[in-house]
Formats: sequence, C-alpha cells, structure tokens
Amino acid sequence: MTTLLHIDSAITGEASFSRRLTHRIVEQFRSNQPDIKVEYLDLAEQAPSHLSIESLGFRLGLDDDQLTEAQRCENQTTMQLLQQFLKADIVVIGAPMYNFTIPSQLKAWIDRIAQAGHTFRYTENGPVGLAGGKQVVIASSRGGAYSTSEQGEAMEHQESFLKVIFGFFGVTDIRFVRAEGVNMGDAAVEQAMNEANRSIEELVLEAA
Repeated sequence: MTTLLHIDSAITGEASFSRRLTHRIVEQFRSNQPDIKVEYLDLAEQAPSHLSIESLGFRLGLDDDQLTEAQRCENQTTMQLLQQFLKADIVVIGAPMYNFTIPSQLKAWIDRIAQAGHTFRYTENGPVGLAGGKQVVIASSRGGAYSTSEQGEAMEHQESFLKVIFGFFGVTDIRFVRAEGVNMGDAAVEQAMNEANRSIEELVLEAA
C-alpha cells in the first residue's frame, strides 16, 4: 500500500493558498489510488521546537541513560517525525513563501529529519543521501512574482532551499506546483490557481 504524508505549514488557515493546493493534490492522488494511506501533519499546530541544546541530544550519540529527561523527550519527537518521513512513499508539502523563504515551522521540521545515518551519511567522497525512492511534491505559494526575472530568482530562498535539502537527502523526484502572484489582485489569483490546478492534474496523471 502506498503511504502519502501530507504536510501543511501555512499559518493563515483557510485563507492559505498553499493549503488549498496540498488538499487538491491529495484529493487527486486519492482519486487515482483509492487504497492510498494518508497521514497528515499540520506544522502550524504541531511544529516541533526549534533546535536547542536539548534537541541536539539525538546527534550526540550518547546512551539513553546519559541523556537528560528533556533530551530524551526531544529525541522521541525527532524519531517520530523521522520515521514518519522515511516510511512515506509520497510527501506532499505546503510551503508558502514568508520573507523570501519557508515558514520557520517547516524549517524546524526539516531540522528534525536532517539526521546523519538516517536521511544522509558522510563518506570519504562526500555526503550521500539515504532517503531516496520517494516522491516529494511541494505546493509553493508566493505573493509576488519571482520566477520571471533574474532579480526575482535571486531573491527567493524557498523553492531553491527545498530542492537542495531534499536532494541532499537523496530524493531525485521533486516536483513543484506553484501559485505565484497571489497578492497581485483577483485576476492574478485566478490565473495562478488555474495554472496550479492544471499542473496538479498533469503531475498526478504522470504518477499513475
């Protein structure tokens, strides 16, 4: 059975464009694969804490009895999120642009799954990703237009960061569904969402 991990990170609730896109993507996957298993993670409601000395306990390589209670608790959170990500065949992520990059809640989740020996390892020839064999679909929303000029592309650290980090984990099938210019008026919103919905239909058909 295919497992799909559906992640939202927008803090704007029903007003979020990235949430509309992720739900549409998941609906399309469900239509094509009725027996697909979907797990849902809302990082606006369930974000892990940002990295601290306690949450670094996972990386220290200490035995459980050498850790503090706070470190053991943080390790448990990290392992749950890590295992959830690793067992997913498809990961659908809602990633709005906040101040030219991703929400801090989404970054906190990425910091938890970026674990040497689990999603990547270092070798004498450089890092090797360990989390390949899955498809990552990113629903990207942006208030302005960043993909149509060199200046805009230089300012965005949202899609570029996600492409790099999941590639570092060994994921080679990374797809973007983008709604751009959603703060540029009703006509721009309608055009952006229509184009995004067409992309979703094409993406899911290709995956079928």
